[in-house]
Amino acid sequence: MAATTHTVTNQVPPLVGYDVFAADRALSEAVERHIEPGVLPVAREELGALGRSAGSAQAQEWGARANEHPPVLRTHDRYGNRIDEVEFHPAWHRLLGHAVAAGLTDAWGRPAGHVRRAAGFLVWTQAEAGHGCPLSMTHAAVPALRTDPVLAAEWEPRLTSYVYEEGLRPASEKAGVLFGMGMTEKQGGTDVRSNTTRAEPIAGEGEYLLTGHKWFCSAPMSDGFLVLAQAPGGLSCFLVPRVLPDGSRNAFAIQRLKDKLGNKSNASGEVEFDGTWARRVGEEGRGVRTIIEMVAATRLDCVVGSAALMRQAVAQAIHHATYRSAFGGLLIEKPLMRNVLADLALESEAATVLAMRLAAAYDTDTEEERAFLRIAVPAAKYWVTKRCTPVVGEALECLGGNGYVEESGMPRLLREAPLNSIWEGSGNVQALDVLRALQREPQALDAFLREVGKARGADHRLDAAIKDLLTELADLEGIEARARRLVERMALVLQGSLLVRWAPPEASDAFCASRLGGDWGTAFGTLPHSLDLASVVTRARPVAD
Repeated sequence: MAATTHTVTNQVPPLVGYDVFAADRALSEAVERHIEPGVLPVAREELGALGRSAGSAQAQEWGARANEHPPVLRTHDRYGNRIDEVEFHPAWHRLLGHAVAAGLTDAWGRPAGHVRRAAGFLVWTQAEAGHGCPLSMTHAAVPALRTDPVLAAEWEPRLTSYVYEEGLRPASEKAGVLFGMGMTEKQGGTDVRSNTTRAEPIAGEGEYLLTGHKWFCSAPMSDGFLVLAQAPGGLSCFLVPRVLPDGSRNAFAIQRLKDKLGNKSNASGEVEFDGTWARRVGEEGRGVRTIIEMVAATRLDCVVGSAALMRQAVAQAIHHATYRSAFGGLLIEKPLMRNVLADLALESEAATVLAMRLAAAYDTDTEEERAFLRIAVPAAKYWVTKRCTPVVGEALECLGGNGYVEESGMPRLLREAPLNSIWEGSGNVQALDVLRALQREPQALDAFLREVGKARGADHRLDAAIKDLLTELADLEGIEARARRLVERMALVLQGSLLVRWAPPEASDAFCASRLGGDWGTAFGTLPHSLDLASVVTRARPVAD
């Protein structure tokens, strides 16, 4: 067809070549707020460099290629020898290499490490979310390993390294390693105490041989794994290396890779253990307690990862509306579209502010902050991850039919959106975890209430919501059946408190009016029309000052 038949107009330029960090005011302000002045210039510099990389055409290309060419399992070599290797597209290794070099597995030993890492994770995974899984597991393995000083001394420098080396070799020969995790089994899923994998002690101190399986093994190409198995003294935690010190492969049979809804770039496998060498981590019979800090850290990453997905989806929607014209004007100038965009922007900012507050609590590491995290992490994980899918779906709709096409990148975001709500314990697990903290750890509730109370008196709708929450907390009748309702209110009150203290008045006003004051419909775009929605949208525009 001749090129003169029509001229292409009113198409939106790609959102590329921008600084993902600097363009996100909610995130950049959180970094300024939570990092001490002596460390802040270095943090700004590293996050700016990462933000520019994340917004580059190259990183976006890596993300697309890694998902178009998902990992492939190679169980045997050409001669029939079992090798159990997962083959990835080169783009996957580029993404991981850039992430590790940016310190996204190093939080536990540097100043403001958790805030810096969380901000970087939120920025970089907007380019591609799937490779965030091994980054998260590697980062989160550190506190579990620290229960054994000998293991920590051996492995922590490799886990927190800024060097990524692909390929299976003895860990002692690599400058940096990645870790995965295997907890769930076919018969039990989240009920890990029903695990049947056996751990038989052998002659070496703390050494065992494992026999059994893992139904979901995260990142099976990793160098090591923390897994749960039944030892003579009960359910225990073990470190399973892929390659043994002498260079031989450990017994680690990958039966197949999961064919997932999304998260296509990342491998999740089913693994069989048959005489698999392992080293015990922590005491026998205390496996859940040993691995629980790893679980808590990965749950926080689920919150951060969902905030990243929401931010990227909202940025794409606002960018589209800024350039697309319809019915005589730009979409962003239309009152109803502005209402939708502002509503989405509120959800994104609330998620970001909460995620960064939790990261800051890890850095502070006081008894008060640890108590606060005990309730705030599962509550945030419950609520923020659940909000991700409707936010991304609505943002996709803002692009119309263009958003439904793979080239826009929005379908990949939508397929990824439900993941964080499922991994590391789905919604009911999080809600019940909050209930356990309420019932067994009164200091956790005290710390939570002190945190939300810091904004008391600043907004009458927040004050009323806190009062109603206290009434609900005082009534324990039928508490399990209404746990989701209670945890939702706790998360919203916490977000409201943080926004009232730290967000611009137009944002906190809109959040409190809608999420806490009840002036909101059941779909996005139903904010009160009298609010300053234009300022909310402008604040969320992905354009750096």
